[in-house]
Amino acid sequence: MRKIAFVSALLIALVILGAAATSSAQVSISVSFGPPALPVYEQPVCPGYGYIWTPGYWAWDPDDEDYYWVPGTWVPAPEPGYLWTPPWWGWREGVYVFHEGYWGPHVGFYGGVAYGYGYSGEGFEGGRWEGDRFYYNRSVTNVNVTNVTNVYNQTVINNNVTVNRVSYNGGPGGVQAQPRREDEIAARDRHMMPVAVQTRHIAEARGDRELRASHNQGRPPVAATARPAEFHGRDAVPAREAGAPYHPPANRGGGARPEGGFRPAEGNARSAVHPNDLPKPRPFTPPSTSDPRRNQKYQRQQDKLFARQEQDRQKLQHKQDQEHQRMERRSAPEPQRQQMEQRHQQQTQQLQQRHEQQRQQLEQRQQPKRQ
Repeated sequence: MRKIAFVSALLIALVILGAAATSSAQVSISVSFGPPALPVYEQPVCPGYGYIWTPGYWAWDPDDEDYYWVPGTWVPAPEPGYLWTPPWWGWREGVYVFHEGYWGPHVGFYGGVAYGYGYSGEGFEGGRWEGDRFYYNRSVTNVNVTNVTNVYNQTVINNNVTVNRVSYNGGPGGVQAQPRREDEIAARDRHMMPVAVQTRHIAEARGDRELRASHNQGRPPVAATARPAEFHGRDAVPAREAGAPYHPPANRGGGARPEGGFRPAEGNARSAVHPNDLPKPRPFTPPSTSDPRRNQKYQRQQDKLFARQEQDRQKLQHKQDQEHQRMERRSAPEPQRQQMEQRHQQQTQQLQQRHEQQRQQLEQRQQPKRQ
């Protein structure tokens, strides 16, 4: 009997793990006041075959307690047949909660937010896969048919315009939308996290103070780019206007927290429980030499390290979010939840220590070149 019970428990666990593995990236941030409205901007021309449009959105920086704009950009699909489900904010239990975006064979629920250019609030009408070739809907996407010939025309009503360009679901003034049956089916697909170029794109946006909502008042100077992390040049598109007046509260505040409702401990980075609680990486000044190419090499090494560390952080956060989901589905008792949080804190601190060691090692490798 014990053997049968053990096998049954193991099968149940495998089912839960399988469901979690196919779920979308889950909630990791909650904020006490809503994001600004979506700015008005033009989509840059598609740079080539296989690129999928990923619309811009407002993200949250817990260090500065401020929203920042992540510009819309064209991203190569991670594999044929995959589409992008955008991140979205939703009102829940008195706070605005962030849901991360993901890649999958179908576009899932993204709060009903009308991001435009094929993302009308439900599904995606900017293009479709036919075998291993992606065809672009020219009625809602900016495609140069000289460079990209896989095109078609299909009219989409209200594809990129709303009265106030609301950027969140539910709550006061929010979009009133619920997941459709198609969205629920898409939620059970196999999903992939943002690819490396998207991670770098987000990190660059977070580090640009001009993209802070408190600085640009909802009208970012770079609203969209032709390629990820390319914020300068003619292919970087500014916002024509802000979506609506932005008035953040005087006492701004929010915080990272997992889906289960756990709030991280206050204090320095040592008290961080989850990767999203950690402060941003501390940049160091690469040694300056008389060789411009060597100076550029040093800077590229640092950028590459920070991009890889950000990817590590997101992977661990995604793994921990899945554990929170499983605990919620099982209605696990409080002692098990506390053990999970302790394990998460240990994992997060180990990640932080490893990243600090990597940073010190790179700094030491570059140091002798100074002499």
